[in-house]
Amino acid sequence: MFTRRSLTGSSSSAIKSHNLRAILLILLHHAPVSRVRIAQLTGLSTTTVTNLIAELVSAGIVAEDGLEQVTAPRGVGRPRTALRLEPESRYAVGVHIDVGSVHVAVTDLFARPLCIQTLEHSLDQSAEDVLAATADLVTDTIRSCGVDPARVVGTGVGASGLVDPYTGINVLAPNLGWRDVPVRDWLAARLKLPVFVDNNVRAMALAEALFGAGKDVYVLAFVYARVGVGAGFVVGGELYRGGAGAGEIGHVTIMADDGEPCRCGNAGCLETLVSEPAIVRLARDIAAGDPRGILAAHLAQGDTSTINRIFDASRAGDAATRAMLEDRARYMGIGLANLVNTLSPELIILGGIFARGEDILFPVVTDTLRQRAFANLGESVRVQTPTFGRHSGVIGAGALALHAFFYEQAEGTT
Repeated sequence: MFTRRSLTGSSSSAIKSHNLRAILLILLHHAPVSRVRIAQLTGLSTTTVTNLIAELVSAGIVAEDGLEQVTAPRGVGRPRTALRLEPESRYAVGVHIDVGSVHVAVTDLFARPLCIQTLEHSLDQSAEDVLAATADLVTDTIRSCGVDPARVVGTGVGASGLVDPYTGINVLAPNLGWRDVPVRDWLAARLKLPVFVDNNVRAMALAEALFGAGKDVYVLAFVYARVGVGAGFVVGGELYRGGAGAGEIGHVTIMADDGEPCRCGNAGCLETLVSEPAIVRLARDIAAGDPRGILAAHLAQGDTSTINRIFDASRAGDAATRAMLEDRARYMGIGLANLVNTLSPELIILGGIFARGEDILFPVVTDTLRQRAFANLGESVRVQTPTFGRHSGVIGAGALALHAFFYEQAEGTT
């Protein structure tokens, strides 16, 4: 396990906010824990810890929870009172702007969703109309959840495409048809809440690092494939954003010659090979060539999504469909091998349609990754599905708000 740089505090009163953040993160990851142990883990003096904990207890954010459990002899002295975060002392709102839908959740301090609501939107709607409807849904979700609006620390928004997290502008979302949309300013004006906006897959990566499978991982990558293919990276407990945005793994060139045109203007991008539209297009070609086959019969049914029917046809024994899906998995494995060679993550979370088809796709993805990665780098990488399943997007958005307005800027929470 690597030590998170963010958990090291200082006794200087000039950086009280940083010290509060260090204490809150210790409580998030190590509770129940005593004041003495917090001081040991952060490097803060026991006096500083005691004073800051007193503020947090007074604000209802921290509760005393019995006695600390120790596994080694501690010596003579009083038993230490254990502390923990009070999960419903504060709340956050997560907004996941997806292609064709918006999901809104109210979460507690552990990013656990208490209420989730969804609205569908047409790709023909303007960005402002979608965001106006989103603001109304946020207000309704807070009301329906029955939480005190004064205890909502902020709203996190995960949006597709290229997002500037510092301005809150969705610079370019090709799959939504959005360009230079001031998401943060529009929503903040309507909600009267702090709003933080970032790429949706970066948000999912942050949720895994703070609350999911990546809590003890130094370098984590979250790769999400659906209409597009994006990635988010967390290094040392912090989101890696790069100079102008990072994570457009879907636009890495895989087929330099004879590749399919991509929406980005290039050709042969990974997205043209492994995204949901690419797989659906190939499946329909297979079904057209064998109209009495298993796949054609599954596609004719309308009870589940098209991609799920394709997976089901493969599971039912359609050899051509299985071969096509495994070929797509091989391309994803190549893309992930390139990622491993560049970043060397310890954990790759692979979500979206690849999580839905895990039984079919993951064996080929992982085998290809290990074969293609440099030296033995691929052997040490874990590849798994998201901790939060289909709610990864909205929980990730909630994690953005919690990180920005609670764990990061702790002084304002009390």
